[in-house]
Amino acid sequence: MRIVIAPDKFKGSLSAPEVCRFLEKGLQRGAGGNLDVVRIPVADGGEGTLDAAVGSGFTRRTATVSGPTGLPVEADFAVRGHEAVIEMATASGLALVPSVQKGARPTPAEAATATSLGTGQLIRAALDAGCRRIVLGVGGSANTDGGAGLLQGLGARFLDSRNNELSPGGAALANLHSIDFTDFEPRLVDTRFVLASDVDNPLLGAQGAAAVFGPQKGAAQQDVGMLDAALARFVEVLAREIGFRAVKAAEAPGAGAAGGVGYAAIAVLAATRRPGIDVVLEFTGLADRLAGADLVITGEGSLDEQSLLGKTPMGVARAAADQGVPVVAVCGRTTLDPDQAAAAGFEDIHALTALETDVNRCIAEAGPLLEQLGTQISAGLAANRPAAASTKEDLRV
Repeated sequence: MRIVIAPDKFKGSLSAPEVCRFLEKGLQRGAGGNLDVVRIPVADGGEGTLDAAVGSGFTRRTATVSGPTGLPVEADFAVRGHEAVIEMATASGLALVPSVQKGARPTPAEAATATSLGTGQLIRAALDAGCRRIVLGVGGSANTDGGAGLLQGLGARFLDSRNNELSPGGAALANLHSIDFTDFEPRLVDTRFVLASDVDNPLLGAQGAAAVFGPQKGAAQQDVGMLDAALARFVEVLAREIGFRAVKAAEAPGAGAAGGVGYAAIAVLAATRRPGIDVVLEFTGLADRLAGADLVITGEGSLDEQSLLGKTPMGVARAAADQGVPVVAVCGRTTLDPDQAAAAGFEDIHALTALETDVNRCIAEAGPLLEQLGTQISAGLAANRPAAASTKEDLRV
């Protein structure tokens, strides 16, 4: 039997490759090692996108870049031929903020000064590696700087009225007077960008980057209006430099993604925004790798109503349905009832909480529990598959 394992991460517990590994171990144990298992870690364009790329044949590269608070960090990206996959969180992620690393919430000061500079530097490293198609996976960012830092990492200079360079972060954009693109990276002219994001928020206003995502990054309520006004100033000045498309881009769906990095990508890099899961499934080649499969197993940490809005398991389920391959899901917990599961395309859902009701233990012991689920799934396959049968209709677990 050929089984394809294509899960997202179990956030806070396991990466997608680790989910694959533990699950396969349990599956093989339950089947006596007689399964042909294909591991395809996937993601929805945010955290985990890099792992999905590496698991699909990309080569991991590392560059030293500026983190969200200016401290140097070692950030990975992935290269295959002339294509690169950049996961913004590795360079500019909220998890890199000192307060968060200490187990606390980010502070208002960190929210105001966090920069996307390192992401721009990663793009430059990808250009140095010969890449001319770059997938920018956004999610988990610390900044609300409209992507100004990203552009600085590519050579743009953000200047105040005295021709001094601005300090990093979104708050400083309130003093923006001009943007100097003289030394802007020339190789970008021949480079195509894909913005992998499910966020459809505009840059400004009540549904914008500062209002919706700023508080998650440490912005106090009184700081949200300040950051929004600073981003509006950025749009005004950028429009003077590149024209009306800067204004139009601020209203585009996805401009508010990653603290406004979506805006800089759309306005300046001419990025095409696509749903993250579609981009990931494309570069992993999932559709082609499903050929001949008898079962697909997907999943994520929490399988709930939010999952039904286009997260990783739904994308995998759609791809499997196109190939006529049955799908089951594994997860830490689920709130979906059987009707919702069936409507989503899942034959069954296996949750860790069915084995261990203590959620904290589920998180701490997710690996061994996934092994148990894998063994159970194998046992279900063996029990429900007649010896002489080979059709996918027999694979009900």
